[in-house]
Amino acid sequence: MLNKKIGETVGKLTEVPKTLIDAPINLIKQIRPGKKKKKSAMKIGLPPGSMIYVGEQKVEKIKIILTEYDAEEVESCEINSVEEVEPYTDTLKVTWVNVCGLHETDFLKQIGEKFSIHPLVLEDILNTETRPKIEITDEYIFIVIKLLNYNSDEKEINSEQVSFILGKNFVFSFLEKNDTIFNPIKDRISNQSGKVRKSGCDFLFYALIDIVVDNYFLVLEKIDDEVDFLDDLLVHNPEQDLINEIHGLKRQLIALRKNTWPLREIFSGLMREESKLIKETTEPFLRDLLDHTIHVTESVDSFRETANTLMETYLSLASNKMNEVMKVLTVIATIFIPLTFIVGIYGMNFKYMPELEWPWAYFAVWGVMVVITAGLLYFFKKKNWF
Repeated sequence: MLNKKIGETVGKLTEVPKTLIDAPINLIKQIRPGKKKKKSAMKIGLPPGSMIYVGEQKVEKIKIILTEYDAEEVESCEINSVEEVEPYTDTLKVTWVNVCGLHETDFLKQIGEKFSIHPLVLEDILNTETRPKIEITDEYIFIVIKLLNYNSDEKEINSEQVSFILGKNFVFSFLEKNDTIFNPIKDRISNQSGKVRKSGCDFLFYALIDIVVDNYFLVLEKIDDEVDFLDDLLVHNPEQDLINEIHGLKRQLIALRKNTWPLREIFSGLMREESKLIKETTEPFLRDLLDHTIHVTESVDSFRETANTLMETYLSLASNKMNEVMKVLTVIATIFIPLTFIVGIYGMNFKYMPELEWPWAYFAVWGVMVVITAGLLYFFKKKNWF
C-alpha cells in the first residue's frame, strides 16, 4: 500500500501539465504562422489540362475590362462573356481584354474554345504556383510572370501571378487581384500619349510586361533600404534578434530570385524566336526589357551576397563577444587557481604544521595571495589579454 501511494505521488510530480507542453509550440506558431493550404492536391490523378484553380481567392467576383483602340479613337467597357469579345477581334484595331480574378474557370474555358488556346496554357493560368515561363506558337505567345510587392509592415515580398496571351490582333492579361498595376497603360491609351496608341498589339504586350518588370525595381529599393538598416544595426547594436531579421531577409531574397531569374530565359528566348506576332520595330524595346531583367537578377545576387556577409559578420561578432566573456572568466579562474591551492594546503587537518603556530602566519598568507594576484594582473595587462 505504501509503495502504491509513493508511486501515485511520484506520478503526479512527474506529470507535466499540457499547457506547459503546448506553450512553446503556440509561441512558435505565433512567430511563424503556417501558410494557407493550396489546392494542388486536388489536381492529383486528373488528366493534363484540367481546369482547376490553384490558389487563394483574392477577389469576390471576376472583373473583365475590354479596351479597343487605334490612333484615332478608343473604347473601353466591362463585359461578362467571351461572346462580347468576338466582334472586336475581327477589326484592325488593338483589342485588350484584362481579366481580374481567376477563380471562375468558365470564362477561361470559353476563351480556350473561341481562340484555340491549348488546355495546358489555360491550366498554367489557373495554377498560381506556376513558375515564370513562355510558350510560343504560330497563333499566340503565352507568358507567365510574377507581380511582386514589398510589404513594409511585415517585411516580406508578396507575389501575384500575371499571365499574358498575345494574338494576331488581341492581348489577354490575367491577374489575381491587383488590376491597378496597369493604370499607367490605361492612362496612356486614354490620353493618346506615347507610342502605345500608334503601335500594334505587340507593343501593348511589351508595355504591360514592362510595367510588371519596372515594379521589381521598387521592391529592390525596399530591399536595399532593409540591407542598409541591418548593416547599421549590426555595427552599432548587434542584438540577438538581429539574426532573425537577417534570416528573414535571406528568405525574401531566395523568393525574389526564384521569381526573377527565369525572366532572363523568357525574354532571351522571345528575342531568339522570329515570331510573326512581334514586329521588327518592337524588338529594341524587348531588348531593353531583357536588360532590365538582367539588372534585376544581378541586383538580387548582389543582395544575397550582402545578406550572407551580414550573417557571417553577426556570427563573427557573436563569437568575439563570447571570446571576451570567456577571456574574463579565464582570467578570474587563473587568478583563483594559486589562491585555491594555498587555501587548500592550509585547510588540511594535519596536527603538525609549523606555520599554524606563527603569530603573523594569517597576515603572511594574505600577503602572499595579494602579491600573486597583483603579479598575475600585471602579467595579463602586459600581454594585453584584457
